[in-house]
Amino acid sequence: MSTFALKMLAALFMVLDHVYLYFFAPSTGPSLILTCIGRMAYPLFLFCMVWGYRYTRSRKIYLLRLYLLSLFMTAFSYAVDYYLPTENGFGFHNIFLSLFLVGVLISTIEIFQEDRKKGMLLFGVIFAVQILNIYAERILRAIFPSLPGLSGDTITGIVPNLYLNEYGFEFVALGVLMYFLEEKKDLFCAAYILFCIAQFSGEVIWSESGLPTQWLMIAALPLMMRYNHEKGRGMKYFFYVFYPAHTFLLFYLANFVIGRS
Repeated sequence: MSTFALKMLAALFMVLDHVYLYFFAPSTGPSLILTCIGRMAYPLFLFCMVWGYRYTRSRKIYLLRLYLLSLFMTAFSYAVDYYLPTENGFGFHNIFLSLFLVGVLISTIEIFQEDRKKGMLLFGVIFAVQILNIYAERILRAIFPSLPGLSGDTITGIVPNLYLNEYGFEFVALGVLMYFLEEKKDLFCAAYILFCIAQFSGEVIWSESGLPTQWLMIAALPLMMRYNHEKGRGMKYFFYVFYPAHTFLLFYLANFVIGRS
């Protein structure tokens, strides 16, 4: 499978997951199959990202693009919740932030391997950004006194937080692990399977519904193993547009046209 084919499958799985989110959640009925299938989406996007990051012409431009898209999704989500308030809200949709953090950590680790001083400096910058995140709301309110309430998701979309992002730090770490193990299929598979088992254990303990679903991302592994190292069709900007477009469309249909079931 090419990168394009994997991304198209990931996009399909993501749509199914968001259909469940906006129309059926938190139902544990037959509709739960939608989010079970949707668990494969994010790992596939992560997989495609780390391969793309290895071969991109300019990592700086790649990271800048992801960060700007993160800012856009932050502003977009904030605007939707502000102008179209609903009981459950639009939700936190910012995969770009998570992918940006994966890229930043990959580059930092590689630089550290080549030059300890530069690497330590970058680790220091990452730590400083985490501290800045703590005070970001105060700084923003000082600049914009009349700014309505800011959630932690909104703040981290501007000042990235390693812990507070879509799916959390563990999935950022998974992306980094994918990168460094991508040429070692046996280790890659073993690490990925253990990660899925850990997800199962965590959800059994902490899930309010008692029904673990995230571990079903293990179904994405056979698809990853069929990757043929080919890019396939382009259309990279399609995915950048499709992400906010489909989430807003489903949100609007669920809350203002069809109504939740």
